[in-house]
Amino acid sequence: MTFKTLFSSAKPLIACIHLLPLPGSPRYDGNMQAVYDTALAEATLFAKYPIDALIVENFRDMPFYPGRLPAETVAAMAAVTRDIVQAVPLPVGVIALRNDAQAAVAIATATRARFIRVNVHMNAVVADQGILQGASHDTLRLRAALHSDVLIFADVGVKHATPLAHRGLALETRDLTERGLVDAIIVSGELTGAVTDPKDVEMVRQHTYLPLLIGSGATPKNLPAVYDKVEGLIVGSYFKQDGRADNPVDETRVKGFTDTMQALAGP
Repeated sequence: MTFKTLFSSAKPLIACIHLLPLPGSPRYDGNMQAVYDTALAEATLFAKYPIDALIVENFRDMPFYPGRLPAETVAAMAAVTRDIVQAVPLPVGVIALRNDAQAAVAIATATRARFIRVNVHMNAVVADQGILQGASHDTLRLRAALHSDVLIFADVGVKHATPLAHRGLALETRDLTERGLVDAIIVSGELTGAVTDPKDVEMVRQHTYLPLLIGSGATPKNLPAVYDKVEGLIVGSYFKQDGRADNPVDETRVKGFTDTMQALAGP
């Protein structure tokens, strides 16, 4: 499986399923049924529109673990992801925040999800969780050991973080492409929902032949400026009420964004 064979669209739009707080996290209220119901309602809503895939995130579990997630989080994510995979006819991905790519690979493989996102696949960054180190060596070996065809989408210049040693987007992109063995690269703004700098998109584009996705800050207003420069988009915050990531999904925003995408795609 490759990026091109996974998606039916030439330029896939991936919507985020930001899960309610999961068991064990500070804001979990004891109601796991609400987690299932909300996630499935959002997945069903997104499936009504020309959205090409979903990605499941333990988004509301902050503050995040810097590395390995506890068993209760992995179990909850696997259970919800499996329900979403069975409920909608769209490829589903997983990101295990903040940076547990091995858990994401395991969840995706067990639930028949098709791809993962990993924030720090290689190198090291300073984030609000402290120092995050890439574990590409473990992630790729686990995928091989599981005989899994789950694709790996990796961030370059990841948001909410600063490189421990600044090596530049160009070199980080080349490392991910040539040594990280990833299937697609994601470039984002500095924070959740922040607009991705077009200059960063151009820099990354110059140094990889892999599919390139914008990971934050896309809106109907700025979409025309970047549409032709990337192979896909991941949208979370814009689809929410008032454009705030922690709010419920706003169907009007979903329709407005997808209408703009279709207009840019042409007949």
